[in-house]
Amino acid sequence: MAELPEKFLKILHGITAKRAKTVIDHILVKGHITTEELKEQYGYAHPPRGARDVREQGIPLETFKVKGADGRSIAAYRFADLSKIEGHKLGGRRVFSKQLSIDLYERQEGRCGICYQAYERRYLQVDHRVPYQVIGDQVADESKRSAFMLICGSCQRGKSWTCEHCENWLEQKQPKTCRSCYWADPIAYEHVAMQPQRRADIVWAGREVADFERLRYTAKEHDRSVSDEIKAIVKKLSDK
Repeated sequence: MAELPEKFLKILHGITAKRAKTVIDHILVKGHITTEELKEQYGYAHPPRGARDVREQGIPLETFKVKGADGRSIAAYRFADLSKIEGHKLGGRRVFSKQLSIDLYERQEGRCGICYQAYERRYLQVDHRVPYQVIGDQVADESKRSAFMLICGSCQRGKSWTCEHCENWLEQKQPKTCRSCYWADPIAYEHVAMQPQRRADIVWAGREVADFERLRYTAKEHDRSVSDEIKAIVKKLSDK
């Protein structure tokens, strides 16, 4: 792809992260890479993650459709508008220090920052309150402890899925919008992924499981889900 600017090529060749480099090198030769190639040729169990690896390096990609080997429409990726290179992400994600995890664990008293369930530290992951794809590691560095929290694997998966389908993640990329989201601060928030919603993630553990079973039994008697039963209880209390 000789038409690419020398400056851009230099940036691309400076990326050494294995998965991102694999995708970049393929696009440089072929012009684009498909989800089929990512899976069959390079063994990516989750092909879109390959494109995400490149985007996390600050390199803009656009998604378009092509025909796969079986004639069905599949996704493909190529370099997008070069003016949209995200300089604060160049160099990719940083490896968090063990001390950051220790400090956050003490600050959160061993609890997940979203569901507040207690875990051993090894089961909690360091998470950017404002997603890396929006702000980048170079902006939210470890010296700003308040920019991070520890969350459990379940909440991490829930946050990732929600963020990846949020308009702010996909288009706007406004850190301020993320900071006022539930997934950044489940106590003081204004929206959930830009939707006018309120939510609470509750976990019953140990002896509390018996309380949940009673709640589930009551919900079944009322022909309601557990969530609807909780809402009904809260409404009844607030109406008093």
